[in-house]
Amino acid sequence: MELDTVGHCSSRGSLIAAVTHVCTMEYVAKMLGEDLEMLEEIVANDDNLSYGAIISVHTGRDEALTALTDDGIEELKDMLADARRSSQTWSDFLEDFVGEPEIIARVKQNGPR
Repeated sequence: MELDTVGHCSSRGSLIAAVTHVCTMEYVAKMLGEDLEMLEEIVANDDNLSYGAIISVHTGRDEALTALTDDGIEELKDMLADARRSSQTWSDFLEDFVGEPEIIARVKQNGPR
């Protein structure tokens, strides 16, 4: 529901579910059994997941953690599953979304699963 210009409820808006919890990238990596640095590289570009799926949690003046909503975790799982359809799609995915040679080499050793 939205408020109109004088602060009254407007029926033209819609309700959006509130995010009540998020999971840190470290926890997401453990849950999914994935390489943390690979996941961090993927979500470093916030265009890779839907708007609002990636949350920055500021822990100090110049410090922040990245966290994902439940929807963000599901999108990431789906993205990884699609990428692992074959060795070639997995390799292409890593080159496109990760880019860091050391991380790619480490993750490729584990294969597409």
